[in-house]
Amino acid sequence: MESRDPAEPMSPGEATQSGARPADRYGLLKHSREFLDFFWDIAKPEQETRLAATEKLLEYLRGRPKGSEMKYALKRLITGLGVGRETARPCYSLALAQLLQCFEDLPLCSILQQIQEKYDLHQVKKAMLRPALFANLFGVLALFQSGRLVKDQEALMKSVKLLQALAQYQNHLQEQPRKALVDILSEVSKATLQEILPEVLKADLNIILSSPEQLELFLLAQQKVPSELKKLVGSVKLFSDENVPRLVNVLKMAAASVKKDRKLPAIALDLLRLALKEDKFSRFWKEVVEQGLLKMQFWPASYLCFRLLGAALPLLTKEQLQLVMRGDVIRHYGEHVCTAKLPKQFKFAPEMDDYVGTFLEGCQDDPERQLAVLVAFSSVTNQGLPVTPTFWRVVRFLSPPALQGYVAWLRAMFLQPDLDSLVDFSTNNQKKAQDSSLHMPERAVFRLRKWIIFRLVSIVDSLHLEMEEALTEQVARFCLFHSFFVTKKPTSQIPETKHPFSFPLENQAREAVSSAFFSLLQTLSTQFKQAPGQTQGGQPWTYHLVKFADLLLNHSHNVTTVTPFTAQQRQAWDRMLQTLKELEAHSAEARAAAFQHLLLLVGIYLLKSPAESCDLLGDIQTCIRKSLGEKPRRSRTKTIDPQEPPWVEVLVEILLALLAQPSHLMRQVARSVFGHICSHLTPRALQLILDVLNPETSEDENDRVVVTDDSDERRLKGAEDKNEEGEDNRSSESEEESEEEERDGDVDQGFREQLMTVLQAGKALGGEDSENEEELGDEAMMALDQSLASLFAEQKLCIQARRDEKNKLQKEKALRRDFQIRVLDLVEVLVTKQPENALVLELLEPLLSIIRRSLRSSSSKQEQDLLHKTARIFTHHLCRARRYCHDLGERAEALHAQVERLVQQAGRQPDSPTALYHFNASLYLLRVLKGNTAEGCVHETQEKQKAGTDPSPMPTGPQAASCLDLNLVTRVYSTALSSFLTKRNSPLTVPMFLSLFSRHPVLCQSLLPILVQHVTGPVRPRHQACLLLQKTLSMREVRSCFEDPEWKQLMGQVLAKVTENLRVLGEAQTKAQHQQALSSLELLNVLFRTCKHEKLTLDLTVLLGVLQGQQQSLQQGAHSTGSSRLHDLYWQAMKTLGVQRPKLEKKDAKEVPSATQSPISKKRKKKGFLPETKKRKKRKSEDGTPAEDGTPAATGGSQPPSMGRKKRNRTKAKVPAQANGTPTTKSPAPGAPTLSPSTPAKSPKLQKKNQKPSQVNGAPGSPTEPAGQKQHQKALPKKGVLGKSPLSALARKKARLSLVIRSPSLLQSGAKKKKAQVQKAGKP
Repeated sequence: MESRDPAEPMSPGEATQSGARPADRYGLLKHSREFLDFFWDIAKPEQETRLAATEKLLEYLRGRPKGSEMKYALKRLITGLGVGRETARPCYSLALAQLLQCFEDLPLCSILQQIQEKYDLHQVKKAMLRPALFANLFGVLALFQSGRLVKDQEALMKSVKLLQALAQYQNHLQEQPRKALVDILSEVSKATLQEILPEVLKADLNIILSSPEQLELFLLAQQKVPSELKKLVGSVKLFSDENVPRLVNVLKMAAASVKKDRKLPAIALDLLRLALKEDKFSRFWKEVVEQGLLKMQFWPASYLCFRLLGAALPLLTKEQLQLVMRGDVIRHYGEHVCTAKLPKQFKFAPEMDDYVGTFLEGCQDDPERQLAVLVAFSSVTNQGLPVTPTFWRVVRFLSPPALQGYVAWLRAMFLQPDLDSLVDFSTNNQKKAQDSSLHMPERAVFRLRKWIIFRLVSIVDSLHLEMEEALTEQVARFCLFHSFFVTKKPTSQIPETKHPFSFPLENQAREAVSSAFFSLLQTLSTQFKQAPGQTQGGQPWTYHLVKFADLLLNHSHNVTTVTPFTAQQRQAWDRMLQTLKELEAHSAEARAAAFQHLLLLVGIYLLKSPAESCDLLGDIQTCIRKSLGEKPRRSRTKTIDPQEPPWVEVLVEILLALLAQPSHLMRQVARSVFGHICSHLTPRALQLILDVLNPETSEDENDRVVVTDDSDERRLKGAEDKNEEGEDNRSSESEEESEEEERDGDVDQGFREQLMTVLQAGKALGGEDSENEEELGDEAMMALDQSLASLFAEQKLCIQARRDEKNKLQKEKALRRDFQIRVLDLVEVLVTKQPENALVLELLEPLLSIIRRSLRSSSSKQEQDLLHKTARIFTHHLCRARRYCHDLGERAEALHAQVERLVQQAGRQPDSPTALYHFNASLYLLRVLKGNTAEGCVHETQEKQKAGTDPSPMPTGPQAASCLDLNLVTRVYSTALSSFLTKRNSPLTVPMFLSLFSRHPVLCQSLLPILVQHVTGPVRPRHQACLLLQKTLSMREVRSCFEDPEWKQLMGQVLAKVTENLRVLGEAQTKAQHQQALSSLELLNVLFRTCKHEKLTLDLTVLLGVLQGQQQSLQQGAHSTGSSRLHDLYWQAMKTLGVQRPKLEKKDAKEVPSATQSPISKKRKKKGFLPETKKRKKRKSEDGTPAEDGTPAATGGSQPPSMGRKKRNRTKAKVPAQANGTPTTKSPAPGAPTLSPSTPAKSPKLQKKNQKPSQVNGAPGSPTEPAGQKQHQKALPKKGVLGKSPLSALARKKARLSLVIRSPSLLQSGAKKKKAQVQKAGKP
C-alpha cells in the first residue's frame, strides 16, 4: 500500500474511522521507515552499500542532533556490535566510529558505559559470552577509530582496563585485545604512555618475550619513553645469547599469526630497525633469521624471512646488502622459486618483485645500490640458470648509470662466466640424480649464457624508448657478432674482438644467440624511437647492422664468419650493397623503403644460411631494378620475353619462400613489400598464391615451397631446462602409453599368419590328434620362445614405424596449415589495398574452397584459425568492401556463369553456414555486374533479341546501362527460390533471400510472383512464402521498383491468396496446420499495415465475410494449445475491418452476486500467498483526465476495481459490439462507411484540399454533417458510452476524436474531411 503524501489532508470519513490524527503523522512514519533502513544496509556485505548507508545516516542525524533518532541510532549501533553474524560486527563498529567522529558532543565515557552495561561479562550467559566479548572489543575499537579516545584521559584508562580484561579470554579473542592495546598506545602522547606503562607492561622479561604483543609493547616503550622503561624493567639486551632463542620463538608465533594475511608482522620490522640502531644487524640476521627461523622447516617462518629480506633492502648499506644477498635466505628463496611450479602452490616471486621494484624506484640517486641488488638477484642460479625470469619488469626503474652497468655486467658474464660468484644451488631431485653430466660446468655455462642473451634482448624490448641509442647499438652489435662471427685476432677497430671467451662458445649456444638476435631485430624494426625502425641518422637499424657486418667481412684477418663465404656469396653481398646505394636515389618512393627493408633482411639471412639466401638475394636485386626502372604507366600488353617471367611473379615466389620461414619479422616484411607490388600483380602471380591456398593441389602434389620448422629455436626464448628426473618420468609414461596402444590396437592379418606359422613350426598348436602327441621339450620350448620374441620385436618395430609415419604426416599437415595462414596475409593485403583490381574476383572460389574444407574438418586449433581468418577476409574485406572492380572488360559473361554456379553450389551444400558464404559471393558478383557499364553486353543482348534467340524483353532504366543480364540472373534466383520453397531440407534460408531483395530489389518483380504462387501451396512452402512476403512487402527498396498499378495488383493478388487460405481458419488439427493459419493471419496484418501506409483502395468484402464465417469454428478451439496467439491475430485483423472483439463475461456458477453488492466484492478472491515484492503496483489514472481511448476515469465511490492491461484494453471499445462480432450500424464512426455483405467496402485515397469528397459506398459525401450523425452523437451520453461522468466540451471532443481514429483505417475518408466533422461534433 502506497503511503500518503505528507501534505495531503485526510477526508472526514477517514478521520472518523482512524481517529483525528494530524496530517504530518504520515510524514513521520515515512521518514522513520527510511531511517530504519539505514541500519539494515550498514550490515550488508557490500562495502559500497555500507559506506553509502553510513553517510546517509550521518546526514540524516545532522538535521536532528537532539531528537529521539540519535538515541535510537546509538542504541541500535551498540546492539549491532554483538549480533550473531560475524561479518556485521565490524560494519556496526565502523558506523559507530564515524558517528562519534561526526558528533563530538557525545561523551565517550557514556558510550563505553552503555556498551559495558549492554554486554556485561559478569552477568552474560555462557552461550552469549562470545558475542559479548566481541561487542566489547569492537566497541573499544570504535572509540579508538573515532580519533577522540587518545584525547579523553578517562575514557582511555577505562578502555585500557577493558582490553586487559578481554585479554584473558584467549580462546575466543586470541591476541586481538593486546594488538588493539598496542595500536592505541602507539597513538598516545609520551606523558600519557609514561603514566599508563606500569599498568600495561610487566617488569618480568620472561613475560615480555612470551608473545609478539608484549614484545611489541616493550619496543614501543623503548622507542617513546626509554627512561621510564629502564626504571620499570632495567637494562635489557635483546640480542644476547640467552634471548636469541626467545626472539626466534616470538617471531615464529608472529609468522603463524599472519599466515592467512600474507604480510610482514610489525614486530619483525621493529626488531630489524632496533638491530640496525644498536649495530647488531649481522648477529640478528645470522643467528635469528638464518640459523633460527630458516632452520625450522616451517613455511610461514620462511615467508617471514623472505618478506624481511625485501623490506630490509631500503634500510641496508652496500656492505650489508652483500651479506644478505649471498646468504642462506636468498638461496632458500631461489629453491622456492624453482620448486613452486604447480598452479595451486603459493608463489612468493610476485611479492618479491614488488619489494625490489619499490627499492629500485626509491633509490634513483644511488645507482651503485641499484646495481648491487640487481646483480645479486641475477646471481641466484639453479645449476647455472638464474631463477629470475629473462623479462623482469623491475629493470624499468633503473637509472641510466645503473642500467649501463648492468648491461656491462651481463656482457662480461657472457664472455667470461664467473661461476664462483654465483649463489648456485640444486634442488632435492637434482641432488638425487646420478647423472654426472648434470653437474658439469659446461652445462651451467650454457644455461647461464642462454639466459643472459635473452635478458639483454628483453631489456631492449622493454626499455627501447628510455635507453640511449649507443647502449641499444652495443647490444645489437654484440648479438650480431657472436651469432655469425668468430674472432681470429683482436683489433682496436672492432671492440667486440678484445674480449676472448673463458669457455668456448658451443654451437648450441650460438644458435640461441642467433635466435635472440632475430628477435631483437624484430623489436628494432617494429618499435622505434625517432621514426619507424630508424636511428637519429634517419637510417633503419638493419642498415646500421648490415654496415657493421660489412666492416667485419672486410677485416678478414681479424674476424671470420662461422660459415665461410664462397666467392659467389661474397659477390652477392657486394651486389646487395650496390643495390642499396641505388635505392637511396629513390628514397622518396614508398616502395623503395619496403624494398630496402626486404633487401637488408635477406642480406642478414645470408650470414645465417649463405647457400639458401644467395640465389634469393640475386633474384630480389633483379626484381628491384626492373620494378624501379619500369615506367609508371606502361601498358601491361607490352611484349615480354616468354623465356623470362615478369619480375612481379619472381618477387611473389620470393615472398612465398620467405613466408615459409617461421619468422614474424619476415612475415611483416613480406606484407609490407606485397602491399607495394600488388598493383602490378599478374594473373600468373596470383595463381602462385592460389596454388598454396588450394587444398587440392597443395596437399596432393609436392609443394614448390619447402616449409621449415624452427619451433625449437622459438622455444629457446624464456625456456628453462626441466628436471631430468621429470623428463625420465614422462618418457617412461609415454612408453607405457605406447605399449597400451600396441596391446589395444588391431593386429593385422599378416602378423596373425606369421604367428600361426611359427606356432605350427614349433608344434605349439595341436591338431585333431593333439591328445596323443607328447609335450614339447625344453629345447623346443626355448627355440619357440626365441622365434616368438623375434617375431614380436619385428612387429613392434613395424608399429613404431607406422606411428612415426603418422606423426610425420600430422606435422607436415600442421606446417602446411601454418604456411597457408601466413600466405593469407598476402590475400588480405590485396583485397584491402586493391579492391578495384579485377584479379580480386579470382579469389572468391579458392576462399570458398578453404571455408568448405575447414568447416568439415575444423577439429584442430590450426584449422579453426585458418577458417576464422579466411572467413574474416571473405566477409569483411571482400564481400562488404565499399570499393569494387569497375573495369570488367570481357569478364562479364564469365561472371554471369560464376553467379549461376555459386547459387547452384549454395543449394547443394550440406548446411546453411556454408551455403551462406556461397550465396553472399553471388550477391557480391551481382553488385559488381550491376555497377559496371559495358555497351558490348547491351549490344549482344539486342542482337539476340533481333535474332529471336532471347525472347525476354530488354531491361529499361538504369539496368540498361549495366553489365547485369537481368533475365539470366532472374532465372537463376527463381530456380533457387523454387528449390528453397519446395525442397524439405534446403540449406538456403529466409535471411539469404531477404538480403537479396534488399540489395537488389529489381529482381523482386520476377521473384515475388513465385512467392505469391506458393502462399496457397503445401504447408512448408506456404509458411516460408508467407514469412518472406511479410518481410519483403515492408521494404522501401522493393516498393520503389514497382509502379503504382503494379503494386496495387500485387497487393490484390496477395490478398486473394490469403483470403483463400483463411477459408479453413479454425479447422487446424495438426501443429503444421496451426502454423499455416498463424502465418496467413500475420501476412494479412502486414498487408493491412502496408495498404494503410500506401493509402491503397482494396475490396475487403469477401475477406470480411470469410473471417466472419470462421468465427464460430475459431471459438470452438479457443482452449487448444497456442490458440491465444491465433485469436489475437484474428481480432487484430477484424479490428482493422471495424469489428471490435466481444467482451467475455466471466461468471462464477457457484456464487451469484446480489444487486446491492459493492463493486469491490466482485473482485476475485486471492488464492495462495504472494510476497509483497512480487505484487504489481496498480496503475491509477488521475481524476478528471480522460484515458487513452477517450473514456474518462471514474471518480468517487463509483470507480470500478483495478484490472489488468488486457482487461482495460477490452473495455476501451466505445462502440458496443454484438455477440457474434459483426459491425454495429447504430453508432458508426464519423466519416466511416458501414460495411454490409451487399455493398463493397473500399477505402479511397487521400483527396486533395480543394477537391470535393468522392462517393463512398454509394453514399454522396457532403461538406455538412448528416443529421443522423448529429442525433447519434447527442445520444451517445444516454447510451452510457461517454456518460459515466459529466465531461467538458474539450473532453467530449477528445473522446469523439478517439472514435474517429479507432475506426477502420482502410475504410476512412480523407483526413481533412474527418477533421472538419470532428470539429463540428465537438461544438455544444
